[in-house]
Amino acid sequence: AISDYTQTLSKKPDIPTFEGLTFRNRSLGLVDTSWNAIRIGMYAVHLQSWLQYFPLSQIHFVSGERLITDPAGEMGKVQDFLGIKRVITDKHFYFNKTKGFPCLKKSESSGLPRCLGKSKGRTHVQIDPEVIEQLRDFYRPYNIKFYETVGQDFRWE
Repeated sequence: AISDYTQTLSKKPDIPTFEGLTFRNRSLGLVDTSWNAIRIGMYAVHLQSWLQYFPLSQIHFVSGERLITDPAGEMGKVQDFLGIKRVITDKHFYFNKTKGFPCLKKSESSGLPRCLGKSKGRTHVQIDPEVIEQLRDFYRPYNIKFYETVGQDFRWE
């Protein structure tokens, strides 16, 4: 939600505050689930929709956090899931300190590496720690349900 808000704010600087969009009633901790930035993070809800059409065995879950810290390892898991030879390895990545994310090296013949675009990797807006804690409390049951369903704990705190 914070990332989504930061992205939107960069394009529309006159939008309401994060806190104003997040809560229907902050003192009661009532999160506004009509705001898309909040709904996006309710992964368990979205997964239930997908499971009406696809068995869990046909869905692979990529850890965005591990994709940043160990891109080759995470891509290895994707390749294994797809049943293809592991061709993307550590040699295909380097860490861009400016962006704070790994970049994909291209082959020698194709020139410059592929990194995140200008709109990615920017510093997030400062959010009151109490608001973050209220959001953690809100998302916790959704995250637990998601972890139980997929059989993997992503450790989103």
